[in-house]
Amino acid sequence: MLELSALGLLQRHPLHGYRLKQELELFMSSCMSVNYGAIYPLLKRLEERGYIAAIARESGDAGPSRTIYDITPTGRDRWREKMLEHPQDSWVKSRARFAIKFFFFSDLEPEARLELMEHRLVLCRARYKSFAEKPLPEDSYQVVVWNRHLDVLHSEIKWLQKQIAIEVEQQGNRDTRKAKVGRNHSGDRQPS
Repeated sequence: MLELSALGLLQRHPLHGYRLKQELELFMSSCMSVNYGAIYPLLKRLEERGYIAAIARESGDAGPSRTIYDITPTGRDRWREKMLEHPQDSWVKSRARFAIKFFFFSDLEPEARLELMEHRLVLCRARYKSFAEKPLPEDSYQVVVWNRHLDVLHSEIKWLQKQIAIEVEQQGNRDTRKAKVGRNHSGDRQPS
């Protein structure tokens, strides 16, 4: 998830390691913990693999100079690959991974966003069904946690359905606008 997040942020604008860590903490702290010691090895790996490139050095206020990194075309391809994959994660990790992906949805085309949301919806429904069909534990505190999990799943399902409806509506509006622009530029007469 850290690679996906780092490439996603670098896709938006060049950053040095410390600023990358700050942005990761600011935007994704609810989904993942950011270990400061992991940032620089990650940047080194990404650079060695050709996903990012050092583009400048910036002098630090009190410390050493900082290397500013930008994403490469290969890095953009890698980011897209990571966005569209469906790894077999644990339930908790898959929820965090989806939240991080959703954070970067504006950088994906509408069809890919819709596919990712529909995939997540299928997973949530299957998880809900499997939990709802199991017998409740006998311990009252376990029952409370069990029901809380079902409530969270139900809430996520409703939220996904809403996001999918919004996406479908926006795609329809875009298609309508494209069709109108196409007619306007095709030489067809405009209604009076």
